[in-house]
Amino acid sequence: DNMQLLYRSDKLYGRDKEETLITDAFCRVSRGKSEAFFIGGFSGSGKSMLVDSLRDRVKCVGGYVTKHKFDAMSREKPLSGVISAFNQLCLMIKCRDRPVIAKKLRDEFGVDFSLLLRLLPNVSVLLPELISPAMRVEVGEAMNTLGVCFTLLRFVRVVSSPRHPIMLFLDDMQWADSTDIDVIHTILSDTMGSSCMFFVGTYRDNEVQVDHDIFDLIERLEISNVRTTKVNLAGLDQEDLNTMISDALCLYPRICKSLSDILFQKTKGNPFFVLEFMQSLKSRGLLQYNIHQKRWVWNEDIIRAEDITDNVLHLLSSKMNGLSGDVQTLLKVMACFGSSTNESVIGYLNESAEYAGVRNGLEGALSDGFIVKDEEGSLQFVHDKVREAAYNLIPDSDKKQFHYHLGKVLYSFCDGEDVGDTIFLIASQINHGKEWILGDKDLSIAIAELNMKAGEKALDGCDHKTAYSYLGAALSLLPNDHWRNHYDLSLRLNFLMAGAAKSCCQYDEAVQILRGISGRTRCFEDKLPSYLLLSQILRTQGNGADAYNTCSFVLLQLGETIPESVAPEAAKTLVEDTLKMYEEVYDDDWLERKMEDKTLLTTLQFYSSIAYASFYCKSYSMVVYFICKSVQLSLRNGVCEHTPLSFLQFTGVVTKDDDAVLCYRIAKNAMSLQERFGMATQIPELYFQFYGRVAWRFEPLQVCADNLRRGFETGLSSGNNEMGLQCAFHAIKTAIVSGANLKSTLKEIDYYLHLLKTYKSAEVKNFMLNLRETVSVLIDKEDATGIQEKAVFGDLDDPSNKLRDVLFYHRAIRAYWSGYTERCYYYSEKYMSISWQEVRFMKVQMEFYHGKEAEDVIMVMVIHYILLKAYPVFSLSNGTGLNSIKKLRVRNKKHVKKGTEVLRNSISVMRNAAAHSDWNYANKLCLLVAEQQSLSDDHRNAIKLYDASIKSARKSGFIHEQGLACEKAGFYYKRYGNNDKALEYFKQARECYEEWGSSMKVDFIQNELNNVNVQMLLHNELAR
Repeated sequence: DNMQLLYRSDKLYGRDKEETLITDAFCRVSRGKSEAFFIGGFSGSGKSMLVDSLRDRVKCVGGYVTKHKFDAMSREKPLSGVISAFNQLCLMIKCRDRPVIAKKLRDEFGVDFSLLLRLLPNVSVLLPELISPAMRVEVGEAMNTLGVCFTLLRFVRVVSSPRHPIMLFLDDMQWADSTDIDVIHTILSDTMGSSCMFFVGTYRDNEVQVDHDIFDLIERLEISNVRTTKVNLAGLDQEDLNTMISDALCLYPRICKSLSDILFQKTKGNPFFVLEFMQSLKSRGLLQYNIHQKRWVWNEDIIRAEDITDNVLHLLSSKMNGLSGDVQTLLKVMACFGSSTNESVIGYLNESAEYAGVRNGLEGALSDGFIVKDEEGSLQFVHDKVREAAYNLIPDSDKKQFHYHLGKVLYSFCDGEDVGDTIFLIASQINHGKEWILGDKDLSIAIAELNMKAGEKALDGCDHKTAYSYLGAALSLLPNDHWRNHYDLSLRLNFLMAGAAKSCCQYDEAVQILRGISGRTRCFEDKLPSYLLLSQILRTQGNGADAYNTCSFVLLQLGETIPESVAPEAAKTLVEDTLKMYEEVYDDDWLERKMEDKTLLTTLQFYSSIAYASFYCKSYSMVVYFICKSVQLSLRNGVCEHTPLSFLQFTGVVTKDDDAVLCYRIAKNAMSLQERFGMATQIPELYFQFYGRVAWRFEPLQVCADNLRRGFETGLSSGNNEMGLQCAFHAIKTAIVSGANLKSTLKEIDYYLHLLKTYKSAEVKNFMLNLRETVSVLIDKEDATGIQEKAVFGDLDDPSNKLRDVLFYHRAIRAYWSGYTERCYYYSEKYMSISWQEVRFMKVQMEFYHGKEAEDVIMVMVIHYILLKAYPVFSLSNGTGLNSIKKLRVRNKKHVKKGTEVLRNSISVMRNAAAHSDWNYANKLCLLVAEQQSLSDDHRNAIKLYDASIKSARKSGFIHEQGLACEKAGFYYKRYGNNDKALEYFKQARECYEEWGSSMKVDFIQNELNNVNVQMLLHNELAR
């Protein structure tokens, strides 16, 4: 009776082909490319064993294996499983690669590390030096589901590499939620990062329909060009099954062949079913060890005659029915909790009279092999079929009441205590008894509060779907008179529910809840948080007018003045007055004053919100008015966490170049204040304002582009998608201006366009498409995408169209680099034909969509591209270069005079710009003056300045402008007959354009080199 069947848990039977496939897939991943591997099959077919066979190989190459098993309860807590898997990964990294990974995490997340900490608390063991009490309590605006996906993507980029690939194993994905699916898709379809993850998902193919999210994920991954492998595990064939039984019985295969044939017919070769059936035969004496023969013996006729179901649950249930009451109770309890349970929960139950024997039952279940315990004290069923069989011990008619009673017992022991994540388990169990809860008003309120706490806990962990579920359950438990008799609870619960709905992109529901709150509150002060959230949602929905009206109503109620309109001169005076107040007030004493009055804090928030809303539906002067009012409010009453953003918004409405240095100082002070408050959720807007609108005058353009990318990443991580995408757009704009490699830039644009399929923003998408068109032309004008510009920019003949200047600007750039002089001139004139009154409004538009001051954009951003928009002296058309000036002088002296004035003015503007940033503008100034000197036949200074421009551009990393200066110098020498020097500079230009990635310009310069070589050959022939 003590003899045991010798199962070989270390051996995988009959899966050689599948084992080779999964090993080969991982080997490809370990070379630096993420892949997905899906395994379908019946429960017990060996899916998990196939995956586990790879563990040693993963660890051998320095990789990590992290796992989560879904169960029927998983849909109540979407995302928690995937987040838990990555949270465990942090502890694995600590033991092996902490110093290296810690540095990478610090570089990647920096100021927004708190966002990652909220999501993965265990990351604190990797960077304990970054953890502060303020960081732990910072909540800010809740990250939405897309933010969670993107934050995890950034984390995987950092921690995974070919040297340390990650294998993420999600078991039983038929129970996975669509949110879990979205996370996996986001990480695997990363087209820009260096993620190196091997994802393995298993599912029961007999329990999923064709429309299940798993198959949608597979299709989406294939569309995203993610290599995906799919295998299906059927039962073992007769030969492999015979080998497994031979090993279990320690008999030659030929001896146990007859038994294995019978078992194959009974079980269809399902490995887990076979083993359980053999255990059943042994327990009933149908399979015995004969001590005299020293081998296992059986009666084939009796076993063949066994009338059993082909469902393994029948065998397991029969076995469990013979267990002691304590063991059965323990198995029932654990089955209600899911596939795993923490041992501390069993400890709570053991203290109650109803479940006093569960501790003894646990020992029995462990010894009988139904339950296993890992190193962290987590109790798990050895197989999901064991859990199902245990759950079936509870009659279907009693299941709901069993859950409810179990939850009530846990609730009675844990009420008032901080039980961590156990609160989800308690709430989930007790919610099964809603019909009994509603019969007791006091109990209804108590359980509603329990669900609210569970919802808040989920929100803290950025699990919005879980929060939405628990908060919805809480609202459904409130009595009809809850607003009258439980006002505080009703107010708090409804506001949380609106926030959760917003984070789950259920905007209409959120708006409905918030409008309902405003009609139920007892005082105006209680309405304010709801109005603020409502205005944010309305802006997100593109309903700027309603957002404006909401903010306007609130500000009027708060005693503020909202004018119907503001004249441009009044707005200008308001800016001057605000600048003067700033100079008078801003000092160390003011910095120590904190704005603590709640009404003032709220007023400042609504001013910031209405400024954004008014941008879409009011005049530019109104935008200026609201921004100045918010700044003056801070200057009068002290500093708060909203002050930095107000100050940075203000720098965008200061229009005088004379105030540029002051604006920069205000902006730098605002960024310093932001570091003091450490609000990571404000980073996207702050970086957009500072690096997209102010810093480009003073700080290296490459630094601006990098920080705008950081704003993009933080925006998507924190849930501020719109501002994050605006940062991405301006990062590309700045990257183009700073000479980033065009092919890499094109790849980056395509990455953002890929994201925009998920993060819906028509405005950013259209402008990204326009940027893509420009970059495509710069690479090779034959590869232009031909976007529908009218669909993007509207009617270009409509004077009220405030965005047409963007198209004119890009058309001018494309025409200049393509060598179309007249076309470049035409669109430059179009751009400059906009009246100053329009420009004042478009200045903000340009800053918002374009990242640079509208009135200086030609000079500062592209004067070196479309050099002298109305003065085509620098035409590249037909290779004539500066020689075209001769024809132009003959044809149109008035035109040349105008061009000369533009050149003189351009040099003046560029000289002022270079005084602020030698890095960004010295090379451009030198090139403009060099061209001026060449026109004046000042050869000595012209040559000197060309070389200075080349040297300055090289120092600043502006490879495209280095090439442009070399090109201009080449044309200069060619014009004066010095072909050797012309060849030298043209070759340098070609090398620069090759590095820039512009095939169009490389071909153009190569053509010039050929022309010069031909001229030199002709000259040599004539000389002979």
